[in-house]
Amino acid sequence: MKIYKYPDNSEVEKIIKRPIQDIDDIREKVIPIINSVVDKGDKALIDFTKKFDGVELQSLKVDDSEFKEAELKISQELKDAIEIASQNIYQFHSSQKLDVKKITVSEGIICWRKSVPIERVGLYIPGGTSPLFSSLLMLGIPAKIAGCKEIIVTTPPLKNGKVSPYILYTANVLGITNVYKVGGAQAIAAMAKGTDSIPKVDKIFGPGNQWVTAAKQYVNSIGTAIDMPAGPSEVLVIADESADPKFVATDLLSQAEHGSDSQVILITTSNDLINSVQLEIESFTKLLPRKEFIQNSLSNSMIILVDTIDDAMSISNKYAPEHLILSVNNAEVIAENVINAGSVFLGNYSPESAGDYASGTNHTLPTNGYASVYSGVSLDSFMKNITFQKLTKSGLASIGNTIELMAESEGLDAHKLAVSIRMEKSDD
Repeated sequence: MKIYKYPDNSEVEKIIKRPIQDIDDIREKVIPIINSVVDKGDKALIDFTKKFDGVELQSLKVDDSEFKEAELKISQELKDAIEIASQNIYQFHSSQKLDVKKITVSEGIICWRKSVPIERVGLYIPGGTSPLFSSLLMLGIPAKIAGCKEIIVTTPPLKNGKVSPYILYTANVLGITNVYKVGGAQAIAAMAKGTDSIPKVDKIFGPGNQWVTAAKQYVNSIGTAIDMPAGPSEVLVIADESADPKFVATDLLSQAEHGSDSQVILITTSNDLINSVQLEIESFTKLLPRKEFIQNSLSNSMIILVDTIDDAMSISNKYAPEHLILSVNNAEVIAENVINAGSVFLGNYSPESAGDYASGTNHTLPTNGYASVYSGVSLDSFMKNITFQKLTKSGLASIGNTIELMAESEGLDAHKLAVSIRMEKSDD
């Protein structure tokens, strides 16, 4: 990890600039895949699965026997863990439901807003180097709470032609039966446009590699909604002398192991902590199986020494991290200064792993600086808000002249007429 000590403001912007992702080349390769799926449907999906995954499929949809087989492969301990995580995620997201509130703006004018579920949603769940069944919990549970009528899942098959039992068991727990053995850009194309086997959806959710990300961005540009722009995973830890070096090191490593393009940052007011954390990282890395990912990630990562926690928070808000960990004294007080972050973890006993799995908050979060303008996935992500208004004749009269003057000034005479003609109508 690169180390920067007491950088001035002019240096900070350059230091925290993320590695440039050139996805233009990937995008150019993704577009023909999407077009092929649009033209050839299921045949293209089967051909691409053979080409990219080395698996020759007879059918795309997971059948009942595979769900039953998956359940037998899951230990009771993991089933119990999934149940605990599910309950916490359900509880947190259920609390986001809002009651309809009718507001009397003025006498005779009533307005309200109603949340309505998106009817058809597609969940992309990676299944390659890591079968992310936790992402299925994070996406499937709020989709169920929202009341989405149709929920489909696409995930790449294993080399044996089957889907990860972890993913299938989780889908079964959630009552999601429409699971399809297809991954990559071709899965995004199938959900965006539909094939004979896979229905078209209104909005696509889920993490993925650069191919999946490029495909999501492209289908979004041609009419299918997606959850958010995404980039490599990242964490920023702010730590003072109260932080435990082992805790900080493992928080950094837990994010670095996601992939070679992940980025981790430590900002601290303690020079001693820097040395301790580096030693712990070196020690723990030797024990971890994904050390190649970790080492590549750490080469793009950094430690920044600053004078004060206020300086650290200023840098963090500029960076807008996906995950922000505050391993500092008075973490809740410091957290009041957070402006840009996807999800925040307070204190020495709030590891980012908790949010990834079981604390209840959602782990599908904006990356690559998008936390400055985007929120993470929530119940609202699976719903749309429709506004309503009801005016009596007297209510319309109270704002009629306002509407007429504004419409006339904009040169929209039919708008003015729609009000005037109502006001001229007698009540008999």
